[in-house]
Amino acid sequence: MFVQSHVRNRLLSRLPPRDFARIASHLESGRAGNGAVLVSPDTPIDQIHFPESGTASIIARSPEGQQAEIGLIGREGFVHPAVMLGADRIPQTVMIQLPGDSLRLPRRHLLAAAEDSAELRRLLLLFAQAQAVQTSFTTLSNAVHQTDERLARWLLMCHDRSESDDLALTHEFMGMMLSVRRPSVTNALHVLEGNRLIRMERGFVCIRDRAALERYAGDAYGRPEAEYHRLFGPL
Repeated sequence: MFVQSHVRNRLLSRLPPRDFARIASHLESGRAGNGAVLVSPDTPIDQIHFPESGTASIIARSPEGQQAEIGLIGREGFVHPAVMLGADRIPQTVMIQLPGDSLRLPRRHLLAAAEDSAELRRLLLLFAQAQAVQTSFTTLSNAVHQTDERLARWLLMCHDRSESDDLALTHEFMGMMLSVRRPSVTNALHVLEGNRLIRMERGFVCIRDRAALERYAGDAYGRPEAEYHRLFGPL
């Protein structure tokens, strides 16, 4: 049985003790490596994941194979909130971007607990709202911001969900997440590094100056984070 005070997932730690007790006996711990798929497109979602560390990316793919990341989920929430809206599957892929630990339980147990508790159901639906806001502002940023600003935003979002200033990220992976070519990622990284905001090492990006990186991202970053803060408290 998991002890709530030891849980690192922000959403689970904020549940009323009675609601946490409804699901605690069904929770299992696990660790997923980089690239592991948590949810496959159009496949029934049987397990709900509550990350304790690491980050999962929600990726949309076109029939021709083009793809872009449309959302991030880390220890602030769960994969995937669509189940609280009545869906049993989604058309996107959810894969691990930064390796980490998670707690998981069968979807049927989460839905049963939410059926019995209006407060649990409310909190889970509020996260669905927070996730929807993040997705909408990702769409906006992809449309109006330059690659270096988008990369600054994305690195800040990864840093929000990380326990370290060092993020294990490759140029190829960043290009895939931002839906840009690898040379565009390289150029954007050089701009951020030249401004002493980050430091590049092989396979890693180190956040050097968080506050300055936020200023550089400008209005590309912050609105979804403010919404999460309004609903749940600090991200």
